[in-house]
Amino acid sequence: MNQPSQPSPARNILLRLAYDGTDFFGWQIQPDRPTIEGTVAAMVEKISGEKVRLCGSGRTDAGVHACAQAANVKLHSPIPCPNLVKALNRVLPDSIRVLSAQPVADDFHARHHAVSKFYKYRMYRAEICPPWLSRYVLPYAYPLDETAMHEAAACFQGTHDFRSFAAADQDDSEIEEDEEKSCVRTISSSELRREGEELIYTVQGNGFLRHMVRNIVGTLIEVGRGRMAVASIPQIIAACQRSAAGPTAPARGLHLVSAGYKPEALNAGSFI
Repeated sequence: MNQPSQPSPARNILLRLAYDGTDFFGWQIQPDRPTIEGTVAAMVEKISGEKVRLCGSGRTDAGVHACAQAANVKLHSPIPCPNLVKALNRVLPDSIRVLSAQPVADDFHARHHAVSKFYKYRMYRAEICPPWLSRYVLPYAYPLDETAMHEAAACFQGTHDFRSFAAADQDDSEIEEDEEKSCVRTISSSELRREGEELIYTVQGNGFLRHMVRNIVGTLIEVGRGRMAVASIPQIIAACQRSAAGPTAPARGLHLVSAGYKPEALNAGSFI
């Protein structure tokens, strides 16, 4: 009598994903709404026959894009990683691409083990924004003091309590990546630069609060318009009050560029 075959051991697989977030309600699964996580999980299930849960490096908001989002998924299917990439890209919508797949440690978690995140925010400064860019940039042709904005951007570097730049309706349960519910983050790089007609803000840190980057950009725009002074940025940070900072910039200009990990975290084996 034939013995029933045993399922293959589950592999933990790290996916790198690029997506246009315009037509999605953010990363996290929501009932009856298209999301990045929900769409990718459904296609993994279609290919493998397994119901899975994706663990993303962060929960991008509705309309936010990603160049290389990281997410891990556990699969019993023996499909090789290169074939998984090909199969997913055949069934996913064109607005989501799987860039790579690799086995990682069983206890690797894309969010908990991320040591850095890198974001950019794109503003288009010319009078007329080309339609092929309009989904990915904030058209902003109004006068701005870009020198003052550049100086203000540098003020965000360092370790600070960024409560002034958290989402106004964020409660402790939504504070990302920190079991102690702290709003303290370390920003290693915060820069504003011109590239042709685009004004690009880039920021890298060990973690970000919900809407934090968009609220920083909204504050930088207020500085550029002369409504806030460069010298006021340290006071705004110290206030720990959302009302002290500028408005939330639209989602369309924000891109999650990448999530960083220690090299040992990406080795398939016991995570240390």
